[in-house]
Amino acid sequence: MLIGLDLSAAFDTVCHQTLLLRLQSEFGVSGTTLSWIRSYLTDRKQFVKLGLRKSPETKLEVGVPQGSELGPLLFAVYCSPAVDVIASHGIRHHQYADDTQLHLAMRTNNTAAGLSTLAACTADVKLWFMQNGLQLNPDKSEGLVMGKANQLRAASSLASVKVSGVDLTVADNIKVLGVLLDRRLTFDKHFSAVVRSYNCHAQAIRRFSIY
Repeated sequence: MLIGLDLSAAFDTVCHQTLLLRLQSEFGVSGTTLSWIRSYLTDRKQFVKLGLRKSPETKLEVGVPQGSELGPLLFAVYCSPAVDVIASHGIRHHQYADDTQLHLAMRTNNTAAGLSTLAACTADVKLWFMQNGLQLNPDKSEGLVMGKANQLRAASSLASVKVSGVDLTVADNIKVLGVLLDRRLTFDKHFSAVVRSYNCHAQAIRRFSIY
């Protein structure tokens, strides 16, 4: 079972003070380097501009800049304690920035125990996120059962999985960091999506070259 967790506006709610503290206590960042990062986060402002109209500037007290080299790294540092929460349930995971996937091997003749473990883990993870100013969005999270053909047939009755108290319909495929994973890991749907995208771009380039 693979669960892809979705966070709402994740980068925008990172507490600067907590982030700096974790850089010090858990990663040993100090001195000039820590001062650089503090300066990088401090005194950032934002405004909205529409045509010639511009809103008043607002000082950003939380959040890390998106689209930067440091953004995903700082977010991973901020969420590093969540790894211990996941591991305490005996569940493996992958994490890149705000993309977190939980994966657990289950026996087809005893899926109830695995599903119970996942439900408890995601409930604890959601609580940790809430305590750290982040919002887990279970309605947009995804679940996928993967295995061999005989295993999938045996688990065909498994139609949903509970994530943070919400029953999610098990999907036929989910996208992980741009890669479309299917139940058998054939990557057929991913290849088809890549080919469609390529054809679309090729047609656009062809039209551009004509003009």
